[in-house]
Amino acid sequence: MQYEVEVKYRLDDVNRFRKILQENRAEFIGTLEQEDIYLSHPCRDFGETDEAFRIRRIGSENRLTYKGPLVDQETKTRQEIELIFGSGQDSALQMQSLLEKLGFQAVQPVHKVRHTYRFSFEEKEYEIVLDNVKNLGWYVELECCVNESEQEAIRNKILQLAQQFGLGPDVERRSYLRLLLEQSR
Repeated sequence: MQYEVEVKYRLDDVNRFRKILQENRAEFIGTLEQEDIYLSHPCRDFGETDEAFRIRRIGSENRLTYKGPLVDQETKTRQEIELIFGSGQDSALQMQSLLEKLGFQAVQPVHKVRHTYRFSFEEKEYEIVLDNVKNLGWYVELECCVNESEQEAIRNKILQLAQQFGLGPDVERRSYLRLLLEQSR
């Protein structure tokens, strides 16, 4: 089973954090736009079960992603299953239509511009992303995908990295979707 170990923090000063990344020799990978369409399940409340199901568009690439419930109280570690499907906006719309015919409903889109960095720490590769989320602002995520047996060790290393980068102490455990829904209430 693949797990995504992640911590997320609100960023008040993105330029200061970019300097920290540069000082620590994080490798800039690139910038891209993402659109996520989150879907509600016809028979259970993902807000109650702490799960997520979405269609993600990255340029012309499309992915269908399931995220399981959070597995600890400090991070956003959870099982993640992601499948790439046909490219282009038409394929994304067809997938959304198919899922809606099965009873799923689109909840809310989440638009963001993502700036991705790679960072090596103690023989492991970590992804660091700076997200500018429409209507929410800037966030930073530190993450690493691992198998179940590595989960706890990587969680501790990610929390150590966050401290090294001057982040914390409060991890933002809510999804961008939840933050947007709470803001609209």
